[in-house]
Amino acid sequence: MSENPAVTPSDKDAELEREIRADRKFTLSEAIGRMAGGGMMKGVSPVTRKRQAELEIQGYLGSHLTDPGGVMSGVLLRRVTESDLLLGDYEHPLAVLASYLRHVLGSEYLLKELVREADTEWGRVFGERPHFEKEGCPPDPDDPYTHESVRITLSQFIEALGTVET
Repeated sequence: MSENPAVTPSDKDAELEREIRADRKFTLSEAIGRMAGGGMMKGVSPVTRKRQAELEIQGYLGSHLTDPGGVMSGVLLRRVTESDLLLGDYEHPLAVLASYLRHVLGSEYLLKELVREADTEWGRVFGERPHFEKEGCPPDPDDPYTHESVRITLSQFIEALGTVET
């Protein structure tokens, strides 16, 4: 490096970087790091905060939701991640999940729509005709998702979730 006073610190840094790289083999990881820019990879996750929140909700649903038909957690995940509630609060995804479930349980219409979507998804996944509940008729005994069973499952889930979100 030269001791020329006309050379600025940034020029000295660039010259030092050239010297260091002169004898080094260029790698794919280095190329990716350069494309990402100066501070991109310094302590910041490349996964967006929204995606991190979705993954946290997905993991919690997968390990804590009682799901006899096997599709309710996926339906709930899709609905919660598409809701405005999550857009407003990526920092507390389990609180968003609890809030969404309270909202669904507070509306007979939303609960019925959730059950209908779960029945549809169950039929698609298992290649069977879905079991939809009809007003005034008892639910099909083979239906894994009835209005009452989903209401009970979600209520119990919210209780357990309430102890975690604080």
